[in-house]
Amino acid sequence: MRRTALFDVHQRLGAVFTGFAGWEMPLRYGSDVGEHHAVRRSAGLFDLGHMGQIAVSGPDAAAFLDHALVGRLSAVKPGRAKYTMLCHTTGGVLDDLVVYRLAEQRFLVVANAANAPVVRAMLGEHSGGFAVTIEALDRALIAVQGPDAVQIVGEYPDLKYYAIEPATVAGRDVLLARTGYTGEDGFEIYCANEDAADIWAFLQDKGAQPAGLACRDTLRLEAGMPLYGHELSIRTTPFDAGLGRIVALDKRDFVGGDALRAADPAVQLVGLVTQGRRSPRAGYHVVDAETGEKLGEVTSGAPSPTLGHPIALAYVTKNLDSRRLAVDVRGKREAVEIVSLPFYQRAR
Repeated sequence: MRRTALFDVHQRLGAVFTGFAGWEMPLRYGSDVGEHHAVRRSAGLFDLGHMGQIAVSGPDAAAFLDHALVGRLSAVKPGRAKYTMLCHTTGGVLDDLVVYRLAEQRFLVVANAANAPVVRAMLGEHSGGFAVTIEALDRALIAVQGPDAVQIVGEYPDLKYYAIEPATVAGRDVLLARTGYTGEDGFEIYCANEDAADIWAFLQDKGAQPAGLACRDTLRLEAGMPLYGHELSIRTTPFDAGLGRIVALDKRDFVGGDALRAADPAVQLVGLVTQGRRSPRAGYHVVDAETGEKLGEVTSGAPSPTLGHPIALAYVTKNLDSRRLAVDVRGKREAVEIVSLPFYQRAR
């Protein structure tokens, strides 16, 4: 199991650890629900050092990423970021990514921990004919998320959403990005491994509460954000997940382009809510409440600490009629209702 630069800090804080994508990561420090509420009400502090960081640079960097990814990265201005995906030639999703343009010829590709080796390998495979250098980076990543994040980080309140710039935090040189995966305002801080503990201590001293992977999952679920391996996989296209808007179909040539232009999804990703006490969980069947006919499958589900009732994401048959729906929860049909996503949206 790999460990991030902050492992010793988490041990001192009494974290409960779990294995995640080959990393030993803090699952929680105390209460999952307490950490969740801290992010919604003040600010949470996350170690994201397990995420993959890949530098793509060179004269053809923008053209290469236009070819390799589904978005138009050449249109991203230096200092800004874009959410995009790496797809297979079949159109299936290999990973969803955030890509930052650091300079005219330099980009930072951030991949999910479990997929980082695949992303690095596939970028290399698609790089033939392009003047680019692709390099895996080894450095820390810390996130501060919540309504108090701006006050805690300080000095950079005017940094725009999905923007990145060099900054100083706790006297250390960092890259500061206004991005996140919780549905709240906040920052992600890219720094040298040797600076991570001091930056973490600085942010904690200013009021950010350490938060683990457990609450990160319920936060992103409330925000309707997909998780690779649940809502996204090689078996799903961006269109299945309702994310067709990020695919630049008018690009002349890109990996998976032909398959994505021909895509005709038979399913759609929807939000489900129930007023019952039992939560739909990943793998549970969505059925007709009267006949029991299978109409889909839950991909993620949990009690929502913020909303006070269970919520779930599920793939269901496209263009369902107005029939009553239920989720088969261990042999019992629990009535559910399709709702618009996200389940939770912060006040702007």
